[in-house]
Amino acid sequence: MTFVRIGGVAHHVTVEGTGPVCVLSAGLGLSWFDWNPVVPLLAPYRTVVRFDRPGHGLSAPASAPPTAAGEADRIGSLLDALGFGRRDPVTVVGHSIAGFHAEAFARLHPTRTAGLVLVDSSVEEHPRPARTAAVSRALGRALSAAGLPAALGPAVRRAAVRSDPASPALVRRVYRTSRVLRGTLLGNAHYGAVAAELLDLRDRFPLPPGLPVTVLAAPGGSARWERRQRALARRLDASYEAVVPSGHLVMLDRPDAVARAVLRQEAA
Repeated sequence: MTFVRIGGVAHHVTVEGTGPVCVLSAGLGLSWFDWNPVVPLLAPYRTVVRFDRPGHGLSAPASAPPTAAGEADRIGSLLDALGFGRRDPVTVVGHSIAGFHAEAFARLHPTRTAGLVLVDSSVEEHPRPARTAAVSRALGRALSAAGLPAALGPAVRRAAVRSDPASPALVRRVYRTSRVLRGTLLGNAHYGAVAAELLDLRDRFPLPPGLPVTVLAAPGGSARWERRQRALARRLDASYEAVVPSGHLVMLDRPDAVARAVLRQEAA
C-alpha cells in the first residue's frame, strides 16, 4: 500500500503493470478498487496508476474544495511524486465526475497527455449554481455525529453497486468512515462549480491537436443521455462508443470495453 503527499494531503495510490502509463480516476464516492476488473486487462501492456482523491477510498480528508484546475494539477502532481517524467505523456481515464478532471488535465497539461478516455462522463451543458460548502460540512458533521456512516455506509454502497466485486471487509473499511461521507458530500456540493469551470477551460485551452479521445457511454435505454454523450463526443472531436449492456459503472459491468478503448487509442 502506497501513499504520496500532495499539497499536504496523503493520497492512496497503486501502480501495477508495465509499459506506457495510464491513470484511472473513478467517480464521486468511488474508490481505487472499483477499477479492479479493468487492471488485469491493462497491466500486461500498460503501467496502471490508480488513486483516491481526498476524502475517497483510503486518502486523507480534503483540505480544500475541489476545482477543475485543482484536480487536473492533482493528477500532474501525483505523476511527479511517482517519478513519471514529463517527457512521457500519459492516457487519462475519467469516470463520471472524474471525466471533468481528466478533460481539464488534457487542456491544462497538453504535453503530458497521450490520450483521453471518458467513461460515462458527467455532462453539464448549463451548470446549476453550486450548493454551499457550509451546508455540505454541516450535513457531514450531523450525519457523522449520528453514526450514520458506520451504521449505513456499507449498506448504501451495496445498494448503489449491484453485484459488487469488492470484498465486504474492504467495503466496511472504506465506507464506514465519516471521511468518505464528507468527501462525497463536498464533491457533490461543488459539482456545478467544477462543471462551469470546465466550460470556461474549453473556451480558453484547446485540446492538443490530434489527441485521441474516446467517449464511452452507457445509455441504459435513455435516448436523452445518449444524445448528450454523443454531443460531448462531437464537441471533443472524439470517437464514440455506446457500451451495451452496461450501467453507469462501466468499469465493473464492461471492463473489456474500458480496456479496449485505452489500448486501441494508444495503438493508433
